[in-house]
Amino acid sequence: MPTTTREVRLATTPRGLPVPGDLAVVETPLPSPGPGQLLVRNRHFLVFAGLRTLLGGAAKDTPVPGLHPGDTLYGPALGEVVHAPDASPLRPGDLVTHPLGWREYALVPAAQCAPVDPAFPDPVAHLSSGATAYGALTRLTGVHPNDTVLVTGAAGGVGSLAGQLARLLGAGRVIGTTGSAWKAERLVTELGYDAVVTGDSWRGSGERGAGYDAGAAGDSRRGNSAERHGEFAARLREVAPDGVDVVVDTVGGAQLAGALEVARRGARFALVGALAGQLAEEGGGGSAPVEIDGFGIVLKGLSIRGYLGADHPDVEAEWTERFAAWLRSGEIRFPLTVTSGIDQAPQALRKLIEGRQFGTAVVELTR
Repeated sequence: MPTTTREVRLATTPRGLPVPGDLAVVETPLPSPGPGQLLVRNRHFLVFAGLRTLLGGAAKDTPVPGLHPGDTLYGPALGEVVHAPDASPLRPGDLVTHPLGWREYALVPAAQCAPVDPAFPDPVAHLSSGATAYGALTRLTGVHPNDTVLVTGAAGGVGSLAGQLARLLGAGRVIGTTGSAWKAERLVTELGYDAVVTGDSWRGSGERGAGYDAGAAGDSRRGNSAERHGEFAARLREVAPDGVDVVVDTVGGAQLAGALEVARRGARFALVGALAGQLAEEGGGGSAPVEIDGFGIVLKGLSIRGYLGADHPDVEAEWTERFAAWLRSGEIRFPLTVTSGIDQAPQALRKLIEGRQFGTAVVELTR
């Protein structure tokens, strides 16, 4: 039984976008497991953009609580059970997922641990955000044969799976957005996107190459709203001259407004994120205002809905089963960016914010 663990804590509430100095890796005594608790040695944990909102003091009405200075960060993790109560069906050596990442060892209530499905070729795939993309496409928008599907932020953890899922569900054409040429190339050559919209003029000068998939900060600063979404809409029309039928939007901002302009009659929008606001340099990441044409929505008969996994509790099991099968058959790829060592975890979050990650970003614990 270990007596200490290292964990990542919030040292100070960030002023703007978090930097590594806002986080601290500390060594702390590890209490003995209490009744109903499992001790888990974490192997990997997820790095996700939503942490900006939790760290920035703007987490209001969110499904999970915000973080304050001194708090340990948390998020999806994969680990090995070290100790389990006698009555638990889980035993030492079992692999589990749970919500207490950002630490080497975690004391987890048994009810929050889920055994890893052995059908997965790689257990780390359990940390994917694909359930969000799958739920949005199957519960909110549907995908009809020959639909043109647009995925904003296509190189992120959700977007890198959403385009592939749209194709598997019957889409005729899949288009993505990103702000980096190297990401656009990977989306087309590795993940099967038909076209990718990129461009500095609508990305914004303050992003330092981050792109809309992980750093849409410039969206809130460059030009007026009509100019920004007009630029994006013009680029989107170049690759989708007949419009788009389904949109999985992880970004919001000018990309959402522009996509509404290019949408075909009856198009369905699933909003699953708001990176334009979450990763803006101003504010705490708790809002993502955007100016849209309400009259155009009425005339086109558009459907716009937000997706929360908690509203669709049946999705997770269905997604897990289908994802495992698709991975085994090679019908889907799980792009992964791995950072080694808990000491590098603060830098991993910063790299995500700056758009230097592709696909799902995780920290691998090597100690």
